[in-house]
Amino acid sequence: METKNKKIIIILLIASVFIAIIPLFARKGAEFGGSDDAGSCMVEEIHGEYAPWFTPVLETILGGELPGEIESLIFCVQTGIGTGILAFCLGRMYERKRLHKEDEVL
Repeated sequence: METKNKKIIIILLIASVFIAIIPLFARKGAEFGGSDDAGSCMVEEIHGEYAPWFTPVLETILGGELPGEIESLIFCVQTGIGTGILAFCLGRMYERKRLHKEDEVL
């Protein structure tokens, strides 16, 4: 049973490496842009002029567009918070299940 788990882990690790590396070589010269930019470009292409409904809150407060580094930082902080919450909930569920099994044995 243990060797089967090791094989699965190795296969998943290899698959994750391929998922990370293949896009780098798949399209040379491809640009990585945000989905907001792609959406606004597509709307302009279909309807002509495009005017956003509102400006982002931080841009309104600061009086201008945020630098790309700050946007990336904020996105990474949001990702970290979400990952922390998810990991906490999964850990709680795991411990609850483990404690429930211990209570059944006793």
